[in-house]
Amino acid sequence: MQESPDFDFAGLDALFAPRSIAIVGATDSVERIGGIPLDYLLRFGYTGRLHAVNPRAATVQGLPAHARLTDIGEPVDLAIVAVPQAHVAAVLEDAAAARVRSMVLFSSGFAEIGAEGAAAQQALQKRAREAGIRLIGPNCLGFMRPGHQTYATFSPAPNAGRVRPGRIGLVSQSGAFGAYAYSLARERGLGLSLWATTGNEADVQLADGLAWLARDPETDVIMAYMEGCRDGERLRAALALARERGKPVVMFKVGTSELGAAAAASHTASLAGNDAVYDAVFRRYGVLRAHTISDFFALAASAAIAPRPRDRSIGILTVSGGVGALMADDASAAGLDVQALSEAAQRQLREWVPFAAPRNPVDITGQVTNDISLLERSAELMMQDRNFASWLGFFAAGGLSDAFWAVLRALVEKLRAAHPDTLLAICTLCSDARRAELEALGCLVFSDPSAAIRCIGALASLSPPAGQGGAAPTPAAAAGPAVRLAPGGLSEAQSMALLAEAGVPVVPHQRVQTAQQAADAVQALGGAIALKVASADIAHKSEAGGVALDLRTAGDARAAFERIVARARQACPGARLEGALAARMVHGGVECIAGVHRDPVFGPVLMFGLGGIHVEILRDVSLRVLPVTREDALAMVQELRTFPILAGARGKPPVDLQSLADALCALAGFAERAGDTLASAEINPLIARPRDQGGCLAVDALVIGTPAATAAATACTAAA
Repeated sequence: MQESPDFDFAGLDALFAPRSIAIVGATDSVERIGGIPLDYLLRFGYTGRLHAVNPRAATVQGLPAHARLTDIGEPVDLAIVAVPQAHVAAVLEDAAAARVRSMVLFSSGFAEIGAEGAAAQQALQKRAREAGIRLIGPNCLGFMRPGHQTYATFSPAPNAGRVRPGRIGLVSQSGAFGAYAYSLARERGLGLSLWATTGNEADVQLADGLAWLARDPETDVIMAYMEGCRDGERLRAALALARERGKPVVMFKVGTSELGAAAAASHTASLAGNDAVYDAVFRRYGVLRAHTISDFFALAASAAIAPRPRDRSIGILTVSGGVGALMADDASAAGLDVQALSEAAQRQLREWVPFAAPRNPVDITGQVTNDISLLERSAELMMQDRNFASWLGFFAAGGLSDAFWAVLRALVEKLRAAHPDTLLAICTLCSDARRAELEALGCLVFSDPSAAIRCIGALASLSPPAGQGGAAPTPAAAAGPAVRLAPGGLSEAQSMALLAEAGVPVVPHQRVQTAQQAADAVQALGGAIALKVASADIAHKSEAGGVALDLRTAGDARAAFERIVARARQACPGARLEGALAARMVHGGVECIAGVHRDPVFGPVLMFGLGGIHVEILRDVSLRVLPVTREDALAMVQELRTFPILAGARGKPPVDLQSLADALCALAGFAERAGDTLASAEINPLIARPRDQGGCLAVDALVIGTPAATAAATACTAAA
């Protein structure tokens, strides 16, 4: 992808890499918000130009004080603003006049307090944009760049000890979590290139921080704490840039957004769920999602230390059969491939240790205590036999033993030299100093074997780095003219016609407006038919008594037409009736569901799963944000837990997977052409059948246009 000019990297450079800093509201007290950042910058050795702004002082912490930013008389890249909310607007005007390029705004009292504060924040955002000033905050803790001694923050965390400079960047929407994460990074010995909190995000968002770190030559791994997102396109662009630059993103996403909670109440939207859509976005861009704080830091540290695995194969060496079984179970759950060693390798291991478990995990038992050479011989045999992408050794408390430690370190050195592209990991108890020695060799160190497996599984899920593994697949083309939908639901006949035109295979059908036409449809459609009342005002026809199935004669169809129309009128007296839809009955196959709904953050999201009674009970669906490739569509089908049903369980013939992928691509193309006029489109059921039976077929469909008010709000949001 090309770097988006919307990120304004020059402005972000002025913010995160300032050559000059002014502190507005600077004070002599190093315990007050206006004094803390100046104290840090002076004490920790910031090398750029520093200016104090305080109209009631001649000097502040030994620096000459200026009454206003415009009095400084030289360029200022960054203004740190520590004044009450009532004075912020005046400071912004002064900053605009002084041509300040960026601001960190600590002040609270904006959108977080309600409508009045939100209005003030919107005005602040508008004026900053007009003045060309990049703004982080308000209501934030600011940022730090340890390697450049830049401390634009009032967080007390650095006073307890500074994080060492390193190659991990951390961006947090929460100041409190950010301060906590800073302290944890310090305790765990992680080095940071950037620590930033975004607060209310009047201008600079989490996505801007991610994008800046993706381009930063001093950053290799990106950590992000996110509570929500209001600009999905911006976040996706930032994640795409990080992926293009080969920088893993470790995301700790909590909660759900208010916008996501307001999703339309359709099967597609409710089954997708806001958090599931975030998961789909993260999966698309190779984001490592952490679900615990411990995993958040373990994943980031591991991604910074070890090469990413080239595939999902793993070799496990252990001195405990029980822990080996535990790790094998964990590896299976993590989707790792625990390949068995060859028969020849297993025979060799049994010759060395007759009571060993030689398959993989390889358990050489406590015999290693009597013959320490078993450690190196077994590990090298495993790698020569299978050349695993990842290798993990469990050695209990061996790392605490001086004698065993020397052997363990030598093993890691030899494995790293012989297999430079293999992810190496050791699980043992050891001192921090010994851990650091192994990590310096590019070997991960864990005390918990399950945590080790989870981490390796997550790293193995990363796609190959940029420039490796070929080009990304091309999204399926949304061929055809644009589709503009009217607000509200369409009738089934209209929905089926639109989807058929888009390339979705639909059941032979016709609309009938009289009982005689229904009778004639039996012969016209060539067999038993279903009749469903046609009305854009009745979404659930079965509940209204508006469905009749397996009608085999003209008389059956005539009577059924009159019956379902009468029932529908009684159940929904205000509904507009357009006769009925007559469709050929489809027997056999597997009922599936496919749909698209417009997520309020990320736009159209494609969903696929088993339909019928399975959809509500199992909730086994897969999701992709658009656009999708044909490879995406096939993967959606194959990643279902219930995929064996489609693949041909219990001797039944497999369904035509290619026709399912084609139908999903056609549905996605329709959604893209409909744009923001589409609220949702759902096919339920989509009958999946074997190829010799004609492949998949849409039997029922419902297309809903975006309500006028929602469409207008979306347009306003996009314009803003």
